[in-house]
Amino acid sequence: MDLVTPEFSLVIWMTITFGILVFILGKFAWKPILGSLKEREDSITSALKSAEEAKIQMAKMQSDNEAMMQEARIERDNMLKEARQIKDQIIAEAKTIASNESAKLLDRAQEEISKSKNQAVQELKTYIAGITIELTEKILQKELSKEGEHTRIIEAHLNELENNKSARLN
Repeated sequence: MDLVTPEFSLVIWMTITFGILVFILGKFAWKPILGSLKEREDSITSALKSAEEAKIQMAKMQSDNEAMMQEARIERDNMLKEARQIKDQIIAEAKTIASNESAKLLDRAQEEISKSKNQAVQELKTYIAGITIELTEKILQKELSKEGEHTRIIEAHLNELENNKSARLN
């Protein structure tokens, strides 16, 4: 049992050595160790605070982003609405211009038809006047002494005119 029970002097020296060791450690090692632990605790605390602040900032930024997205959607909708209005306005203007142009073309066509009609009527009058003069000459050349002869001549020439007229129209 001597091996298991230490001697009294050994216990005293061990206590003194342990006390010196605790003193030296307290003087030189505990302060830096405790300081580094305090520093680490402070850095962890500040990191947690920073993380919390970052979390708050992220939430704020997310809400700001949502607000900005909503504004962008509203602006996009407004721009699309404006574009549709401009498109409708351009289409309406194009329809108005086309309508005006078609009315002008129709007026010009009617004027040209009217001019052509007037010209045809004038040519017909000239032609009839020429025929009338020709008939008058032929009647005067013939003997007018016979009664009914001049009516027969006029009817013959009128039939001839109708044949010429139908031939020209075809």
